[in-house]
Amino acid sequence: MSQPEQAMKRIFICGSALQGQPDHDSLQFVRFLGQAKTRPLYRLHSAGEGWHPAIYEIGEGGIAIPGEVYEQTQEQFDALCANEPPHMYPADIVLESGEVLTAFLYPQELIEQNHLPDISHYGGWAAYKADLARSLP
Repeated sequence: MSQPEQAMKRIFICGSALQGQPDHDSLQFVRFLGQAKTRPLYRLHSAGEGWHPAIYEIGEGGIAIPGEVYEQTQEQFDALCANEPPHMYPADIVLESGEVLTAFLYPQELIEQNHLPDISHYGGWAAYKADLARSLP
């Protein structure tokens, strides 16, 4: 008798684990499905002294955040959750296609309390990091 197919979970990545970013190796054993963007329902901030993004859903004034969609097993997802930075939590997000996936959000209250820089105007994490790299001597 063969083992039943393992349920797969689709996730949206929009920060330091994107292709070309320093934490991408954390996704080396999961399946890349393609590029995607959220609906313009979110704000993007820099947390951990620029180490990772902090996003949250907002009613008005949000942006569409670019990212990547991956498919992984529940075991791989649990391992990814265990390695997320402090305060990050999995939650549903809505892609511009209407598909609902899991992403890692950050509590808006902590963003406001800690005055984390709003980097939404860059249009995405990779663009923000590229701009920072150009600014270095």
